Amino acid sequence: MLNSLDAGRRLALRLVLLQLMVAVMIGAMFLLKGHREAVSAAAGGFAVALGTALMSAQVFGRLVGGAATFARLLLGMLLKWAVVVGGLGLILFKYKLPPLAAVTGLVAAYAVYLVAFRFKG
Repeated sequence: MLNSLDAGRRLALRLVLLQLMVAVMIGAMFLLKGHREAVSAAAGGFAVALGTALMSAQVFGRLVGGAATFARLLLGMLLKWAVVVGGLGLILFKYKLPPLAAVTGLVAAYAVYLVAFRFKG
């Protein structure tokens, strides 16, 4: 049981680090289009990475029973989506950054899930 909890923590850390790397890379790629596009793309990726980090901290915080673990997972998912949607709202409506770049950064950071779970080793 503790081995799988440790493996989950390692996977979550690897996932957040990969999402941060992708956010930086997508921001650098959008730098060719302009400064605002680069900031928008990187911010979209960072919002996903922050949401994943907060969800992971919530889920893997401490060892509890089955029902409490499920409740922590649901709370973590709600927290993650609140951060992602709130971050996207800030990017688009408060700072008025380009939406295509923000959504591209968001999708690129979420694509990390496919890679992380496909290649676990």
